[in-house]
Amino acid sequence: MRLLLALTTALAVPAFAGPKEELSKPLTTIVNSVRYGKDKAALKLFATEEQGKFLCADYWAKGTDAQKKEFQDLFTQLFGKIAFPKIRKNFENLDTILYDDPAVTGETAQIASTILINHPLKKQELKVKYNLAKLGGAWKVIDVAVLGDSMLTGIRDDQVVPLLKDTGWDGLLKAMRTKNDELKDVVLK
Repeated sequence: MRLLLALTTALAVPAFAGPKEELSKPLTTIVNSVRYGKDKAALKLFATEEQGKFLCADYWAKGTDAQKKEFQDLFTQLFGKIAFPKIRKNFENLDTILYDDPAVTGETAQIASTILINHPLKKQELKVKYNLAKLGGAWKVIDVAVLGDSMLTGIRDDQVVPLLKDTGWDGLLKAMRTKNDELKDVVLK
């Protein structure tokens, strides 16, 4: 009887999960996936089309479906190869993550967190805010801001839009392919 009650309770919890739990679950999965080298699992929790629209700004509408798809694929690979090794290093001494209450507006949400890093030489608190979109019934990350700096805004303003402006879609994709080739030794697991 206890086993049945325990199973019933365990199965019922997700149905009653509030917005905070619902939004923090994919974030916790991303953190743990990156921390333990399961990069591909983490990358599946990013809203790649929404990221592409943001990164390419007005140029997004000018791209073909094939160009948009290739951009999303290349950006995902490059992001994983460049960012995840750095993030993984920080997460070696991860202590805990505390999530604030989210702000949900329809199919979009924002949630802030405090990540506690307990390094033997220096304790750190990182303030991180996430922008998410609900896609196909699941919350996915669009952007992450660490200490107020948006990950995507810098990439868009410093790299993507200038390349699109100067060389168009073909030049942007060529530069992304070249960078991806340079990072061929970095393997996403």
